[in-house]
Amino acid sequence: MDYESKLVLAPMVRVGTLPFRLLAAQYGADITYGEEIIDHKFLKCERRVNEYIGSTDFVEKGTDSVVFRTCHQERNRVVFQMGTSDAVRALNAAKIVCKDVAAVDINMGCPKSFSVSGGMGAALLTKPELIHDILTTLKRNLDVPVTCKIRLLKSPQGTVELARRIEKTGVSALAVHGRKVADRPRDPAKWGEIADVVAALSIPVIANGDVFEYDDFQNIKTATGASSVMVARGALWNASIFSPEGKVHWEDVKREYVRKSILWDNDVKSTKHTLKEIIMHYSCLEFPGGEGCNEVRNLGRYSATLWRGKVLSICQ
Repeated sequence: MDYESKLVLAPMVRVGTLPFRLLAAQYGADITYGEEIIDHKFLKCERRVNEYIGSTDFVEKGTDSVVFRTCHQERNRVVFQMGTSDAVRALNAAKIVCKDVAAVDINMGCPKSFSVSGGMGAALLTKPELIHDILTTLKRNLDVPVTCKIRLLKSPQGTVELARRIEKTGVSALAVHGRKVADRPRDPAKWGEIADVVAALSIPVIANGDVFEYDDFQNIKTATGASSVMVARGALWNASIFSPEGKVHWEDVKREYVRKSILWDNDVKSTKHTLKEIIMHYSCLEFPGGEGCNEVRNLGRYSATLWRGKVLSICQ
């Protein structure tokens, strides 16, 4: 995995499933992160080859619930992101999937309560010894690159000190979200503080925050000196942000996402959540497309045929 001059799809819960990752790659994303998956849950999974759709599935034992799905087409660019608070548990979970992905990443920036309450995500930012333990354990025992993604700490100096400690673990790259834990998405990303991290490290830094247009990839690289750039909401709203030819109309992107969701038998709730996010950014859920999406919620669980027919009619 090469982390120089790459356009990167950020990990997004309920969004970063296989169809959306392939969609982003189709438009030009070089590296695509899956949604954060908690180690406890992944340890309950077994690997299955799904010959019907051509995927590799990690399914919760005793059920048909797919926790993570990937395929050969994304083998060299997909990053498995994990939520963890324990080195041994993280390693055992990573061993299940490491032969099917390009890299393993540890989430150290998620501020959501489900992650922080378990000592994961942003909770790790105040536990440098645990961070060191997790990353060095993975680095010593895995053959794929190991990385992590952090948020800014309360002070720029604190962020730089933590980044230096992370670099010493031997990770291949560090992604930095230019917001602090208490910041909200509407708060401007602090590109200057990402630049401080870049200046202090020799490993590649992936800059993340406030990338909404293709030109912003170069803007944030220039402002921070980062090796690569990661985008979340900008890609969620229109995955063609990765295309140097310019954005495709969002309706066309939506159709292609639905097509891929059907092709790869994506989870209904995940697909509907992503469609809603796209529609709400450009339009309104009360309009025909949005209303149809809401109706699908009651159909998809019981009838795949009705679900597929409904979504296709919405998108035509």
